[in-house]
Amino acid sequence: MMKLKKWDVIDHLKTEEDMALYFDACIEEDPGDGSLIRAALGDIARAHGMTQLARDTGLAREGLYKALSADGNPEFSTILKVIKALGLRLHVEVARH
Repeated sequence: MMKLKKWDVIDHLKTEEDMALYFDACIEEDPGDGSLIRAALGDIARAHGMTQLARDTGLAREGLYKALSADGNPEFSTILKVIKALGLRLHVEVARH
């Protein structure tokens, strides 16, 4: 019997560029409720190290896990702190319809 490893995106988030490209794709594909953006930040945070992220943001580790979970509803200021601490930057451009 072949044993398969469960696929986890964090196994593929090795570099800052990987993380930025993944985050950008999730922003692009988000359905409009922030769920995909929140999930992407949670994935990137796990790849980066949640303990270090807690230190860098000044937020509690448990609070970060909750805020970035599927059921989380973080404040925008929390999202901005996480993005900055991860070394990411939001980019805005005009949407072409």
